[in-house]
Amino acid sequence: MIHAKQRARVRLAVIIALLFLLALIVVSVATGFVSLSPEQLVRTLLGRGTEKEELILYGFRLPRIVITVLAGMGLAVSGSILQSITKNPLSDPGVLGINAGAGFMVVVYVMFFTVESSTYVYILPLFALLGGIITAIFIYTMAHKKGEGVDPTRLVLIGVGMAAALNGGIITLTSRLGQEEASFFANWMAGRIWGDDWTFVLALLPWILVLLPIAWAKSHVLNTLHLHEHVSIGLGVHVERERRLLILIAVALSSASVAVSGGIAFVGLMAPHIARSLVGPRHQGALPIAALLGAILLLAADTIGRAMTDPIGIPAGIVVSIIGAPYFMYLMAKK
Repeated sequence: MIHAKQRARVRLAVIIALLFLLALIVVSVATGFVSLSPEQLVRTLLGRGTEKEELILYGFRLPRIVITVLAGMGLAVSGSILQSITKNPLSDPGVLGINAGAGFMVVVYVMFFTVESSTYVYILPLFALLGGIITAIFIYTMAHKKGEGVDPTRLVLIGVGMAAALNGGIITLTSRLGQEEASFFANWMAGRIWGDDWTFVLALLPWILVLLPIAWAKSHVLNTLHLHEHVSIGLGVHVERERRLLILIAVALSSASVAVSGGIAFVGLMAPHIARSLVGPRHQGALPIAALLGAILLLAADTIGRAMTDPIGIPAGIVVSIIGAPYFMYLMAKK
């Protein structure tokens, strides 16, 4: 009976989240320097729009929205995984410095390669992934105690310190860039959604389509890893092997997401917490809800940022941080 009630609760939450996301997509499509009325939107979707309306919808708005939704899902699921395997409610790829590691490799790429080539949008996530993996290995090694596993407090402290060090290195390297490259990276660091055509969607989509189902298939493992390590071993889980695989999935999701969307933090912190409060801690339900909430949070932030100060707009990363930073401090004080 409990499981039946839980499944019904998850289904209801998924339906409500999907409807809310769909409504937000409609609002986001109509929001911008050149607004589209509902009539224009419907006409364009039916293939009867003007050339200008089709360019706005299919050339600019929709690819940006899809990128935002995919990146929000990737960051949220990444945060869910990290919070579970570290048993730390403050874990987030931005807070732990993984995004900073990805950003460091992004600026290295920008220093030595042109961002105007046709292949950079596909290569950039690989550079970001490399930086994220190296950072995650260092933080995990430093926070791990033999026989005790990962110490949650040590993990956050090392992650915050690592993020500060990497951000310092990023600032140093950015000062050596030309004006165009420095402007590009400044927008990336601020979390401005810069993927504005379908090429960026094609670059990120495979990562999300492959890694999200794998993460969801590992839900039962995440449930056991959230318990004490000795309990997980007693249940037959190969703790170290599963933990390394899940960390790799989390790092890949966050690195690929920020590579094409910008340095965005706190989505991976807030979405899992809200998901667990709605459907409980079991990852079979919490992961899909967290993914939808991550998409909603990031798309809402991007839409608000574009609506407030068009045509320049406020980067989505800044809008998320305005909400996420107080939420992080609240969790820090509470936990």
